[in-house]
Amino acid sequence: MRWTLKPKPQASKVEELKAALKVDDTVATLLLQRDIDTYDAAKKFFRPSFEDLHDPYLMKDMDKAVARIERAITAGENVMVYGDYDVDGTTSVALMSTYLKTRIDSIATYIPDRYDEGYGVSYKGIDFADDNGFSLIIALDCGIKAIDKVAYANEKGIDFIICDHHRPGAEIPDAVAVLDPKREDCEYPFKELCGCGVGFKLITALAANQGQTAEDLTEYLDLVATAVGADIVPIVDENRALAYLGLQVINTNPRPGMKAIINLVKKDILTITDVVFTIAPRINAAGRMKHGNYAVRLLSETDFNLAETYALEIEAYNSDRRETDKRITEEALVQIEDNKEQEGFTTVVYDESWHKGVIGIVASRLIETYYRPTLVFTKSGDKLAASARSVKGFDVYNALEACSEHIEQFGGHKYAAGLTLDPKNYEAFKAKFESVVKETIDPKLLMEELKIDLDIELGEINDKLMRILKQFAPFGPGNMSPTFMSQNIKDTGWGKCVGEDDKHIRLTATQSFNDKIVCIGFGLGDKIDIINSKRPFSAAYSIDENHWNGTVSLQLKLKDIKV
Repeated sequence: MRWTLKPKPQASKVEELKAALKVDDTVATLLLQRDIDTYDAAKKFFRPSFEDLHDPYLMKDMDKAVARIERAITAGENVMVYGDYDVDGTTSVALMSTYLKTRIDSIATYIPDRYDEGYGVSYKGIDFADDNGFSLIIALDCGIKAIDKVAYANEKGIDFIICDHHRPGAEIPDAVAVLDPKREDCEYPFKELCGCGVGFKLITALAANQGQTAEDLTEYLDLVATAVGADIVPIVDENRALAYLGLQVINTNPRPGMKAIINLVKKDILTITDVVFTIAPRINAAGRMKHGNYAVRLLSETDFNLAETYALEIEAYNSDRRETDKRITEEALVQIEDNKEQEGFTTVVYDESWHKGVIGIVASRLIETYYRPTLVFTKSGDKLAASARSVKGFDVYNALEACSEHIEQFGGHKYAAGLTLDPKNYEAFKAKFESVVKETIDPKLLMEELKIDLDIELGEINDKLMRILKQFAPFGPGNMSPTFMSQNIKDTGWGKCVGEDDKHIRLTATQSFNDKIVCIGFGLGDKIDIINSKRPFSAAYSIDENHWNGTVSLQLKLKDIKV
């Protein structure tokens, strides 16, 4: 890992903030590194509220979307709520459909089949709407590039409202309304909403017509917080408020489907990290292994007993997903090792038998090993489909755009995207992708960067600091959990490898006689020689709580160690 110590703020600013907030150097520095430099900014950071949410009508086309839905409600039209099959899409559909059902009876949901229809708006979905008398489709977490599909719906007399957050192409679909803060002509003050976040803004605007506020829609925020976490959007500004408020719902009064999943996880208080690594994978598993409809059904269910049954189904899908992605990851790693002579600036692997539902997970796992922009391909009908994942600092979406001559369809974000192409174009695309990345990436990005907030002494770590650090949550892009480093550490003599195949290390660290603290380093088993050498070393870590037999103690979660 490439350690990078963040620059320290000006000493005068640290002193000013310390005095205003009555905190120490460490806390003041951490806040200034997050651009929090006043009492009011700190209050907003530590106590997010509904007041932090922007007026939904600042989003372009919001007035058109609301007017069209109100007309549908008044006329009793049949409305279809359409969304992608991942967490952001299924939570969006559950949110929009359950809200609309409070105002109109004729609401149906539609999730495209990952294997039959693929990502986004499909002709099959539009045909279904046409055959069943739906005159309005509200598409969530997709649709911003559905130029031809929306035109096809228009020919059939079906109106479209698009709620998306992906980057638009050169042309915007000819829909009644296109809500997407990333539109160049949209002046909405926050550009990083997830799809479910855009959906929440739409129901907030609809509720305003009924004399309600966003606070009256609190019950929907467990869905929004789950999508914010799962879609890895920056947890700053409006997303921080949505995640913070949504976590309160998750931990106090979640909807039956969410509660049924939480009961399976068996954890009392969930953080955004728990949502990302325990709740989201289960919701995702439905679309990966079976069909996204199962996730929508669970998240929309009002009867807890039924929700428990649906959650058990999804738990089985998740177990299947875990086994499948583990097997495919192992096969992909073998494929890479067998072609080591072709190693370059990218990792591109393909097997026609690989399960399309887990190739995105596999791509992420390969980056953990090789740390390169990565594509995992499989066969999808008569096409090849791939999931792309990138390393920090490199825009894989732009790289794919530069290869568009070989691609039939692609979409996504800076760090995650999907594409399809004709099998005959695979080798040409692969060569072009390698060439584009080689020409555009800064080579230092191919070594994982570990950003360190502060260099501190072990003696500074105490319960008071931990209490304040917990209030920095929810953590995520734009507000990562603080990473510290300490130098000239020694093991007290009990350091050892632990876990399956000795993958992890556990030790008690000290800098002086009075500052011993337990450390756990997951995946750092190969560093045991540094520990056992009895030489001083430096450690990069986050501060964590260890809960054991009813007692809570501080520990360091090691991220890396160096002599």
